[in-house]
Amino acid sequence: ADIKYTADLVRPKLQRRTRRSHSLSVEEQVLIGLCFYASGTFYQVVGDNIGVDKSTVSDVVKAASIALSSLVNQFVSLPKDVQISQTKHKDWEYINRKGRRSINIQLVGDADLIITNCVVKWPGSVHDAHILRESALYRELQTNRPDGIILGDSAYQLLPWLMTPFLAATTPAQARFNTAHCKIRCAIERLNGVLKRHFAYLNYLPVEPQGACNIILACIVLHNIATRRNVPLCDDVYDAPEPVEEPDEPLAFCQNEGLTGRIVRDAIVRNYF
Repeated sequence: ADIKYTADLVRPKLQRRTRRSHSLSVEEQVLIGLCFYASGTFYQVVGDNIGVDKSTVSDVVKAASIALSSLVNQFVSLPKDVQISQTKHKDWEYINRKGRRSINIQLVGDADLIITNCVVKWPGSVHDAHILRESALYRELQTNRPDGIILGDSAYQLLPWLMTPFLAATTPAQARFNTAHCKIRCAIERLNGVLKRHFAYLNYLPVEPQGACNIILACIVLHNIATRRNVPLCDDVYDAPEPVEEPDEPLAFCQNEGLTGRIVRDAIVRNYF
């Protein structure tokens, strides 16, 4: 039922305009894509297991990734690096702080592990705070303040709608806030772990950046479809949170934004901790 549901979503884009007997059905194309994303292996291996040649697997994965990624606005509504192979143009832009080539992804998720916002386009060298500042999410929340807040690590600037931990808690209440903040924000680490375990190919993408972005978006769409349809997430094991790498120099936001953010955070600490 879940395969048919997914196939129906992408059928307009993947339906082959041919009556040849060897033409792959949409369901078969979806299965090839799922097998590839989940296995993290080569086109040849996937093809051998399914009974098609590797060029067919390559074509199907590309088409399925584009079709699924086009659904992102339908299934992702209101950052972790994903490693990629060497790029042909401006390779240095994709080198992250760990010295690896990657795409820096902005993810926002909720306690149910639903991805509510994503930005998948920036090279690994770009700072998290810059990605946020340039995003549609930032523009939306600056104009229309949400009924709630987003939690982020200390790589981000404190904003009225984005709470970060105290860099140095000076009171017991601030320490309790930091503890609660860490426990709640672990949901995004858990989400990253679930994504990479369900879609092993996300651990390393040996394709060019645009293809990598399409595959990442396709996996995000599939994750939300699976979660909303109560497909087991197998989240009993997941990656432990990595230590936050502090930026050398955080990007400067409007001073009033930071001041208002501190006022909001202080009020939360005063009233709840």
